[in-house]
Amino acid sequence: MTIELTDAQLERYARHVILDEVGEEGQAKLLAARVLVVGAGGLGAPVLLYLAAAGIGQLTVADHDTVELSNLQRQVIHSTETIGQPKAESAAIAIRRLDPDARVTALVEKVTAANVEALVAGHDLVVDGTDNFAARYLLNDACFFGGVPLVSAALLRFEGQISTYKAHEPGESRPCYRCLFRAPPPADLVPRCEQAGIFGAVAGVVGTMQATEVLKEILGLGDSLAGTLLLYDALAASVRRIRAKRDPDCPLCGTHPTIRDLSEHVAPQRAA
Repeated sequence: MTIELTDAQLERYARHVILDEVGEEGQAKLLAARVLVVGAGGLGAPVLLYLAAAGIGQLTVADHDTVELSNLQRQVIHSTETIGQPKAESAAIAIRRLDPDARVTALVEKVTAANVEALVAGHDLVVDGTDNFAARYLLNDACFFGGVPLVSAALLRFEGQISTYKAHEPGESRPCYRCLFRAPPPADLVPRCEQAGIFGAVAGVVGTMQATEVLKEILGLGDSLAGTLLLYDALAASVRRIRAKRDPDCPLCGTHPTIRDLSEHVAPQRAA
């Protein structure tokens, strides 16, 4: 069913509509799209604001954390007034302030192996705005099994990386996250941002790149980042694109996969 834009929507999204590559038909696609954003932190903040501003029809934001004063240096969707509130709810408040008609669902819960498949299945695309390897592997695996595109990014200090992971098609060899990063590094090898720091605006740059790639995927515009790892270095003012292919030995998407469900993400039960 084609969505017919109202007069108010034509005015709100006028700068999209006048783009030949978007037009009313493209804007209608955005209004019909359903996007899940996991994490309302440094990456999720610009992603959510720009997707809401672009008119994504249904936004779901999942985050179990609460807003802290130290977050505000980069997590621009939150404010001093929302310190102590769940990040998902704080983000929803900001989105509705931007657009009172926005449809946003705030989930104050951790995305786990028990709930991730149901979450992914209800959306057209997933954005990984998390800050830990366990969540990245979980989202990669769940999106692979669900056949849902994933736009994933990571940050550290003055650098960021971003890529899009999509299901393989005949004649193509797109990698999944596990193809590029077979296993997470030792916990003490890659410090988190509260240990190593993060230049706040870098989160804005990379998060905005994520939002751009989401919109491109929905609209079918330009070159996808699938099969490419994009590296951003703020200090060098450089962007590098590294081509990557599917690893035939990948345990998830390789020729002889050993990961066939999300059971490896389920924490083992401790003995009583």
